[in-house]
Amino acid sequence: MSKINIIPIFVPHLGCPNDCVFCNQRRITGVSDYQKNEFIEKLNYFKEIFKSSTNDIEIAFYGGSFTAIDRKIQFELLEIAKDEKDKGNIDRIRISTRPDFINEEILQYLKKYEVDTIELGVQSLDEEVLRLSKRGHSSEVVYRSSELIKKNNFSLGLQQMVGLPGDDEKKSIDTALKIISMKPDFVRIYPTLVIKDTELEELFNKGLYEPLTLDEAISTVTNLMFLYESKNIPIIRIGLQSAPELRYDKDVIAGPLHDAFRELCESNKLFKILESVGSNVIDPISITSTGRNISLLVGQKGISKANIEKLFKTNKISFEMDKKVDENTIIIKDDKSIFTVNINDEIKKIVEGCNNVLKEH
Repeated sequence: MSKINIIPIFVPHLGCPNDCVFCNQRRITGVSDYQKNEFIEKLNYFKEIFKSSTNDIEIAFYGGSFTAIDRKIQFELLEIAKDEKDKGNIDRIRISTRPDFINEEILQYLKKYEVDTIELGVQSLDEEVLRLSKRGHSSEVVYRSSELIKKNNFSLGLQQMVGLPGDDEKKSIDTALKIISMKPDFVRIYPTLVIKDTELEELFNKGLYEPLTLDEAISTVTNLMFLYESKNIPIIRIGLQSAPELRYDKDVIAGPLHDAFRELCESNKLFKILESVGSNVIDPISITSTGRNISLLVGQKGISKANIEKLFKTNKISFEMDKKVDENTIIIKDDKSIFTVNINDEIKKIVEGCNNVLKEH
């Protein structure tokens, strides 16, 4: 997706009909009430920051089930956003909501206010996981809402969580495959964290819920990345946005929290790609790619670099940045040959290999 300047507006937890076991929107967003003047102040603040940018500007309503909050508040927020769009100050409007608060009537007034993108908090498409997480709806609702959104020509975003109660890697992969079948324009992936003042905290304290470790979350999310990227579905976020409240000494009790969670997953993804082509390489001398890819291949504190050296049974590999190399390319040289690795092609091979294994069983 092209670069977009986001004006994030966090809507408080005013509309949801139930509390999911993992959810405490006030702690996650740091917002506990809606104030129109604060919205306008934030809007003006970001407009000033972005005024010299050539990137598109988007107002994005996060943090609550937008279409479930009081209609008066919805219309007030949308009226302001549409006015900014009519004046040419912003380019797009995005909302996030629950799958069970989408219908034809709701979509018609969102269309009236020129909303462009609707994100649905899917989280899982496994019925047991939905039940144990107290989502309050079935997977069938997600399919119906997604179809309606696409039929009405909105961009569709779907959000997935891993590590929910009753979830496992197989169920997460199955959910991703089902999400892919709905052909969203983009997805987000979040690992489940145990937040203070949630039912999940109570379950955790009683020993009835065990969150994913950081390594488990990275492994699962990496596999989901392979699936989504093999189908050219952009993943616009991995992990919750960093906030002062989201710390182990603040509002997070347990779970795979890391400020650079996406980077860890991206690094693991490239390692897995090198692992899949490793048998073709005799004795690598150097690995060359873009600065971004080399940074990921070296990894935080050189951890990925050490794993790659272990993979190739050597400690003499040099990692070289080259601006001329395409970002989708990794070049591996040994004494006799040069191996050019196409990242997208390798992802598709990895996914196809996994599919073949599944078919055999």
